[in-house]
Amino acid sequence: MTVTSFMNRQTEVLKHVLAGYCAEPEPKDMMPEQTALDLFTIAVSREVGTPAREVARQVGERLGWPVYDREVPARIAHELHLPVAAVEAIDERRQGWLLECLESFNSRCDLSESRYFRHLISVVRSLGEQGRCLIVGHGAEFLLPPPTTLRVCLVGNREDRIAAFGRARRLDHWTAARQLEQLNRERSRFLREHFHVDPSQPGNYDLVLNTSQWSPSDCADFILRALHHKAMGQLKN
Repeated sequence: MTVTSFMNRQTEVLKHVLAGYCAEPEPKDMMPEQTALDLFTIAVSREVGTPAREVARQVGERLGWPVYDREVPARIAHELHLPVAAVEAIDERRQGWLLECLESFNSRCDLSESRYFRHLISVVRSLGEQGRCLIVGHGAEFLLPPPTTLRVCLVGNREDRIAAFGRARRLDHWTAARQLEQLNRERSRFLREHFHVDPSQPGNYDLVLNTSQWSPSDCADFILRALHHKAMGQLKN
């Protein structure tokens, strides 16, 4: 049996498994898996240049779940009464970026780093408590409870990621490579300093997917399968 035929068969199985998720409610004793799934959140971590948003979008559409990515800094900006661009510019970056950006908007703004991250934690955890959603980035995989969070990490070959990053931003190869490495360093430093974890360790995740090997659709298939198995595992426990 080829890999393609295997994946096609698995996709058909998943369609049947997941079809009931959008059906009319059945008696509670007839849908234990659905009940377990309602408690889950999917946290998607990613290397810069991987198609994380596309993968999350496909998973969200198949499950009927919302995807939160840029919506997270938007909520923080709303709570802090700041321009969204200010919070987006410092999201997952060091205090120096925070102060530089805020000064450009309001020289009297005294938002501290600790206050910003308190709001980040509050927003991510409130989304996780609701369940039935995907959160891309923002350290969600380290903020939400592992038993009810499918923690996914998307990686890819460096050259593939540079090419994708450059196409998205219309940058030449050298500029794209430099900016990609800078963003990766900033995200890694953000997680190490504020969550005291090494994001490069695969043991921090339930599922690590190489987007140079698998298409966004393939990745979505794997994530759905992993979610199903983890939800079923929770029922057994």
